[in-house]
Amino acid sequence: MTEINFLHGAADPLAHACRLLMKAYLRGAKVAVTASSSERLAQLDVMLWTFDPLAFVPHARLRQGAAAAERLAPTPVWLLDRAADAPHHEVLVNLGPEVPAGFESFERLFEIVGSDDDERCAGRQRWRYFESRGYEIRPHEVRG
Repeated sequence: MTEINFLHGAADPLAHACRLLMKAYLRGAKVAVTASSSERLAQLDVMLWTFDPLAFVPHARLRQGAAAAERLAPTPVWLLDRAADAPHHEVLVNLGPEVPAGFESFERLFEIVGSDDDERCAGRQRWRYFESRGYEIRPHEVRG
């Protein structure tokens, strides 16, 4: 069963995602990231290049319906429109308000929940969804 982790209270969910992805990359994890829109993924893409001048998180963008190029197969972080398109199923990070379709095929799911009212409300709805289906949820308060 997928391990569910809720990271709640993030002042800037995209910045927190960058730090989480850096940590995952340094630990050798393979991560897929989904969001509510292509624009949000594009913002994350830019932030991954700029959030720390001394850091590098190898990542690639895979749009819905596109196939990953063979040469990109070793890429550890994928930014995806749909979780189902992920080339690997180790860790999924969700930056969107909905439960990502296909999350159950991943070993771990990280839900990053911002501190504004809309994000907290959507986070609570996702929490209830997972809880009602018997998933054990691990909450983590984000500072900053």
